[in-house]
Amino acid sequence: MYAEINGKLIRVRGAINKKLKWEKQLADYHTELIEVENEISRLEKELIAEKKDVRRLERIGITNLIQTFFGSKHEKLRQEKQEVIAIQLQLEEAEKTKQEINESMNELHNKLQEVMKAEQNYQFLLAEKERIIKERDAEFGNRLFELNENEGDLEAYMTELDEAIEAGNKVKHALSNVIESLESAEGWGTLDMFGGGMISSMVKHDHIDKATDYIHQAQTSMRNFQKELLDVDDVSDLQIDISGMLKFADFFFDGFIVDWMVQGRIKDSLEQARDQHAGVVTIIQKLEMTLEGKSKELSVIQTEKKALIEGL
Repeated sequence: MYAEINGKLIRVRGAINKKLKWEKQLADYHTELIEVENEISRLEKELIAEKKDVRRLERIGITNLIQTFFGSKHEKLRQEKQEVIAIQLQLEEAEKTKQEINESMNELHNKLQEVMKAEQNYQFLLAEKERIIKERDAEFGNRLFELNENEGDLEAYMTELDEAIEAGNKVKHALSNVIESLESAEGWGTLDMFGGGMISSMVKHDHIDKATDYIHQAQTSMRNFQKELLDVDDVSDLQIDISGMLKFADFFFDGFIVDWMVQGRIKDSLEQARDQHAGVVTIIQKLEMTLEGKSKELSVIQTEKKALIEGL
């Protein structure tokens, strides 16, 4: 009887933990969505203004004729068009992010429907467990119940750690792809500087395009990693903060894309990616060490539980 009801309690307790985790993630996504929507609104206004500047420079007028004569108009027009491209890229990135956040929120809403009655079910089972304990060996039942509670909590937390480590490894993999693409771009860019010609320039830009896609993947993975760490942080003393890492893509999409030709900028972005990769590796190592410690704690509890049952 104890084994059956304890098993039910552990499962329902796991459902409660999931409910709390998903509610926390949903609230965090909601805050992030508001920020992204504000950013999209700002970028849309900025894009309209920049396009007006381009049209103004393209019109024929006395001022434009004078600027053309002195050679300044074409340079200004080139700069304005670069700014339009940069804002468009930032806007596209923000809209992708918004779509992904909405998809994640919908998924969480669906998951929450499955565990809405978890607390209610837990209280019912707890009352039933109390009744059984009172009718049987209270001392044994209380200790077994306590061990089962601790075992269930540890197993649930270890699951959270596993999920966080898995999410971290996805970020690490995406960043490795970014680094590889940027290293290739840097190599071909160096050749380009020494007269590599059209082929080296094309290959460099191909690697840059790949890096841009990988950067978006890394940012998406980083967001998921942050959500998994929300719950882990609440029940541990790891104090992991990756809020700075969440702005990872800003360096690449904030006026940077239009400046890919500058070799120094490729080097800067490569250093950024390597720093991010090293930071994620450090966090994963902390999580793995914590998981190892919790695994030892679980083994101690399971040994005591086994001895208690066998000693009856």
